Amino acid sequence: MADGIHLVKLCVGADAVEDLVAWQASQRGRWPAGRAVHVTRMWPKREAEVLAGGSLYWVFKGLILARQRIVALEEVRGDDGILRCAIHLDAEVIRTEPAPRRPFQGWRYLPAAEAPRDLPPTRAADDVLPPALATALAEFGLR
Repeated sequence: MADGIHLVKLCVGADAVEDLVAWQASQRGRWPAGRAVHVTRMWPKREAEVLAGGSLYWVFKGLILARQRIVALEEVRGDDGILRCAIHLDAEVIRTEPAPRRPFQGWRYLPAAEAPRDLPPTRAADDVLPPALATALAEFGLR
């Protein structure tokens, strides 16, 4: 994972990483090959830092559990005529160690030093701890 800045966003409508993976798989025909696209209202002011190895970290039920590498930002106009930011993501969803995150709207910057570590490939399919237990362990630094 590169030093720099990342983005963190709630994964609305998904209860688990598998939900995100399944939804993105169902949308693949709409996106460039090897990518997923997430459209948001705001454009990152720290664009250069985000594009220098940043990832979008996904929050599920109060825990960061996965990330996707950001490969591009693109200006798109919605059906309503409003300009938005299309965040192009690498199609690979990388599971991370659980990290608690309070609810928020939109996205937030996440410094690399505060980003949770990737799970080793051998643990990527591990069952996720119940959210309350994972949060408690993360708050004690035992993630």
